[in-house]
Amino acid sequence: MAVIALRVVVTDAVGRCVSADGLDRWLVRVAPASARGEVAVALVSDRKMRQLNQRFKSIDKPTDVLSFPVSLDVPHPMSQIRFLGDIVIARGVATRQARKAGHRVRDELRRLALHGLLHLLGYDHKHDDGRMERLERRLLKKGGISEQMP
Repeated sequence: MAVIALRVVVTDAVGRCVSADGLDRWLVRVAPASARGEVAVALVSDRKMRQLNQRFKSIDKPTDVLSFPVSLDVPHPMSQIRFLGDIVIARGVATRQARKAGHRVRDELRRLALHGLLHLLGYDHKHDDGRMERLERRLLKKGGISEQMP
């Protein structure tokens, strides 16, 4: 299987492609070189995120981002592109976090998408002595986002 550079598709909760102020292009530009394949980013309601959290994490509230990595080297169903997984972002949570942090919603969506992508690539900020956080800060800066992360 030929592995290409990163391809990002941004959708709504039911899989329709949506415009997200260049989120797809930005994520491709700042992603680490190890990010090769396809990623789906779904922008969903807080209600949908709460349902996902209840189902997969036993958490009864919406969180900002969830990542669902593909555990096997699975090609995309319509091509030979490796599918890395799904990133789900709660629009309402992202909007509130952006407001609280004093930056644009666009930048918050970008920050969350990058965070989710790093999880798809195997990074785990809970167990890596700050490795993921350092990489995330460096990539955010590369992408023009230098605001403090929560």
